[in-house]
Amino acid sequence: MKKNLMYPFLILLLSFVLGACSEQTKEATISQNEEGTDTVEEVEEATESNVTPTPQWSYEEETGPEHWGELDPSYSVCIKGNEQSPINIETSQVKTSEKLESLDIQYEPTDFSIVHNGHAIQANPAIQNNSIVVEGKEYKLAQFHFHTPSEHQFNGENLDMELHLVHQDGNGELAVLGIMIQEGEENEALASIWGALPKSETEEEVTIEEPVDLQALLPADQTSYFYEGSLTTPPCSEEVQWIVFENPIEMSKEQIQAYRQIFPGNQRPVQGLNEREIIKE
Repeated sequence: MKKNLMYPFLILLLSFVLGACSEQTKEATISQNEEGTDTVEEVEEATESNVTPTPQWSYEEETGPEHWGELDPSYSVCIKGNEQSPINIETSQVKTSEKLESLDIQYEPTDFSIVHNGHAIQANPAIQNNSIVVEGKEYKLAQFHFHTPSEHQFNGENLDMELHLVHQDGNGELAVLGIMIQEGEENEALASIWGALPKSETEEEVTIEEPVDLQALLPADQTSYFYEGSLTTPPCSEEVQWIVFENPIEMSKEQIQAYRQIFPGNQRPVQGLNEREIIKE
């Protein structure tokens, strides 16, 4: 009888020991997670599928724009795509269309936080209360960021900088407003962001103390060029609706230099037009 009573006790003891070992394994995995992996599930998935990290890209040398398409199969569109951005806008080749619906911009002062993501200074809105309507389709502002010098050209010429306001609709399709920037008066609408520019790459977002008046960022004359393009950074995904303003806005020499001290150059060269139409509205 005593012998039979020992079996349940041994099973209970064994279960306790196995449970303790399992908990120690879980704690070790979470400890690894805190050092760089987002979730326990991602650790397991990476282990099971032997996933390699997405290769780093840059604007220089072996990882620069001319090599993006070679860095990873997911970047192949960067060299194989036929509708890549940015482009050179030759005004003599632009078509005017009366059928194109007017661009409707619905912006208001908004709280933002900024990050230095290693490629640009990017501003993220606290709430999605800003949008544009292009050909009857609404796109919500997702973020905006800066390039220097400008990525788009007008008649073969670059400007000092370019602002990209990236919008997304409910299906994940993108529309980007491109605003050229030239040296001139201080841009007061961007002063709060420029006062907090991170000098190096950040892991956490930096909150901007004052709301950004997005309407004040737009040129007074909003004559625009419309064309079908792509992201100007890997993976260079296409089917992006581009709206590039003809008239630039201004930033002071000091503001431009402050950005260039962080990013001496974060510009993709212009890509072939490949028989695409550029429509002026």
